[in-house]
Amino acid sequence: MSIHEVARRARVSIATVSRTINGVPTVTPQLSRRVWKVIEELGYYPNTQARALVSGRSRIFGLIVSEITNPFFPEIVQGFEDLAVQHNYEILTTSTVHDPKRMALSVRRMIERRVEGVAIVTFGMEEELFDDLKSRQVPLVFIDVGPSLPRMSNIRIDYLHGIRQAVQHLAALRHERIAFISGPLALKTAVARQRAFLQAMEEIGLPVESKYQIEGNHTMEGGIEALKKLLTLPKSPTGIICSNDMTAIGVMRQSYEEGITIPDDLSVIGFDDIRLAQFTIPPLTTVKMSQTEIARLAFHALLAEVQRKMPSLNGSEYILRTSLVLRDSTAMAPKSPPQRGRRHSPSVRGNGGALRE
Repeated sequence: MSIHEVARRARVSIATVSRTINGVPTVTPQLSRRVWKVIEELGYYPNTQARALVSGRSRIFGLIVSEITNPFFPEIVQGFEDLAVQHNYEILTTSTVHDPKRMALSVRRMIERRVEGVAIVTFGMEEELFDDLKSRQVPLVFIDVGPSLPRMSNIRIDYLHGIRQAVQHLAALRHERIAFISGPLALKTAVARQRAFLQAMEEIGLPVESKYQIEGNHTMEGGIEALKKLLTLPKSPTGIICSNDMTAIGVMRQSYEEGITIPDDLSVIGFDDIRLAQFTIPPLTTVKMSQTEIARLAFHALLAEVQRKMPSLNGSEYILRTSLVLRDSTAMAPKSPPQRGRRHSPSVRGNGGALRE
């Protein structure tokens, strides 16, 4: 099927069909309905590249995330795509896996596809990689790190609100030795979460010794290694707040290996509230940073910039508040610190003690 056949059956000109498809307001509603009826009957699919050439708009947004395999990001991608479908947009998604070369190739691909805007949800990629997009006046959305420039939008995360609630929750449960496992401190977002923790602890008058601050890497393996370090201390913590849920799940996994019961021996709090957090054993208490809301704010920030006739000189800013979600991984502080001691041999699992590989 072609645009010529659509025009013939609808008894209009090819130009009218083109204007109808591209939403040109000069087409009367009656003609528009007639053209769309024929399009549906014929199963005609307009050439999106040709439409972009005619209209000057691609109706494509780019979405850049760090790792699509990280459970934090799929819900952002899904939410962003749902909004794109509702607003007749396509999305071009890429995962950087923290590789600058891959990032540069992704940006080039987006420029070639003439994206109308790009949401950058990477938590750590350097701004210099986006010079090509900036110079082409492509609207950009960042998480926390974007500059205050025209066509730039920032989603500012209020880390302090949720982390303050987490600290106060543990304090109310009589915990005094509270540790914090951060993300890589080369990341601004990891530093922001650590600062929020230190401020919240200072507000309630609890000291934080440096030995209770461990730098992790936002992975389960990082959580495992961080707990091993904390358990070597003369007095290990009775409560741990983690910079993300994956770290907290690693802490819980290693606790199981060490024979430490959560929450009776050790209270654990995560950050992000990924979907998996509610299915851990026990379900993880965590600070919620809504991925659905990040997707909504990012999409509508791009849409607002595309529709704006004159860009704001200082860009736009949006605030996302965090909050504590109480589940079952926290309890009253134990009278004695967690004691190491395996509850089982690594090679023995059920079946009456039968050995497994």
